[in-house]
Amino acid sequence: MYWLKRTFSKSSTNPNTPTESNSTQQSQEHEHHGITDELVNLVKSFTIDTFKNFPLKDEDESSCSEEVQPNSTRVRKDLSQWQERHAVLILSRVKEMSQLRYVLCPRHLKDNQFWTIYFALARSHLAPYELRAIQQEKLKQMAMEEDKSSENHPYEIEMAEAKHGNSIEPLPPP
Repeated sequence: MYWLKRTFSKSSTNPNTPTESNSTQQSQEHEHHGITDELVNLVKSFTIDTFKNFPLKDEDESSCSEEVQPNSTRVRKDLSQWQERHAVLILSRVKEMSQLRYVLCPRHLKDNQFWTIYFALARSHLAPYELRAIQQEKLKQMAMEEDKSSENHPYEIEMAEAKHGNSIEPLPPP
């Protein structure tokens, strides 16, 4: 019996198990989207009054006229791709946030107002993560553009030179 427990505990700590791999990927994605223990604690401190008493400008309300996409994760259309993924992750990680949103939207706040307030409240924590994600995306785009431009094959270059008359003529014999 002791051997069985010991074998079971060894196999359950195997780093090659799919659950640990998924867990690592999930934790990397959470880190990429700024979902840390510090943020989770901050979000858990939010209350209904935190959102209801938050000063919203009228221009914020009018600039976010479209609410949600049908059959989506039900987050605002005007969120960046990074913010949208962050919203989905924070709702799944922090059940209190999901419950708070359920109570507030749409009775007290529109969905776009909810996310405007949330990202304003969490801005100081999330700004470095979002900035890093934007920089990484720009680097990826630059690398892809560079790869596309360097993929010209020699025969394509020769054909282009022939079309433009840029071929080198042999020198006449002396």
